[in-house]
Amino acid sequence: MATIIDGKAIAAEVRGRLKERAEQFAQKHSHKPGLAVILVGDDPASKIYVRNKEKACEKSGIAASTYRLSADTAQSELIALIEKLNSSADVHGILVQLPLPAQIETQRVLEAISPLKDVDGFHPYNAGKLLQSSALLEPCTPKGCIRLIKTTGIELSGKNAVVIGRSNLVGKPLAVMLERENCTVTLCHSKTKDLEYHLKNADIVVCAVGKARILDGSFLKPGCTVIDVGINRLSDGTVCGDVDFDSAAEKAAFITPVPGGVGPMTIAMLLENTIIAAEAFNA
Repeated sequence: MATIIDGKAIAAEVRGRLKERAEQFAQKHSHKPGLAVILVGDDPASKIYVRNKEKACEKSGIAASTYRLSADTAQSELIALIEKLNSSADVHGILVQLPLPAQIETQRVLEAISPLKDVDGFHPYNAGKLLQSSALLEPCTPKGCIRLIKTTGIELSGKNAVVIGRSNLVGKPLAVMLERENCTVTLCHSKTKDLEYHLKNADIVVCAVGKARILDGSFLKPGCTVIDVGINRLSDGTVCGDVDFDSAAEKAAFITPVPGGVGPMTIAMLLENTIIAAEAFNA
């Protein structure tokens, strides 16, 4: 039976260390690291995410300011707010909660954020720096996945890693980051012909496709490490991951739960990026 990688506990340890850094920053600069969160519309899941981020900031000594805009906000209005925050010395990180309403072009908005305040790591500048292994601000979920894998104590160098899902937010950057750790990486997706073939020798499996329990333990190599990025709400109101936890846990050596795995680490990495940005801005 697999050992559960407790994302809640690991994230709490990270936040404890970040609180010390935030306090040291505040003592030195007479103000706290600042994060601006922009929420457009009334998406219930987005509201929960933003609330969780606000609470995490408060516990970690980060000054969080939330800007709540109506669902019919014009793109020009949103970008004007971002430009204002770009020029604010009290704001070190800017996060626009996704998804955005249909009238707003997501990529245009993300590109409006200063790369130096892009704590989500989504700006093309930071994506390019990531490819060169020189990004100051790395995308939070992939960064959290790497951190979770490392807590197991396994040696990443030389391992075969399979990432399922090729989104710009998780799959693609995570593949780059695993390669940086000297893994041999296979990036699978909806057009992959034989997923089982790629998984049978995978020492590390990360599933990030957003489909409930799409991956079960029969595909997995015994003793592998499984990171489940997905979070899917079922008809009964409960949530589950992209991985069928029970069957996968029978095969894997290590596995993340849903909830309580990648999610808490994503927020912890957002806080870390905010402090990194603040320290760089005030260096």
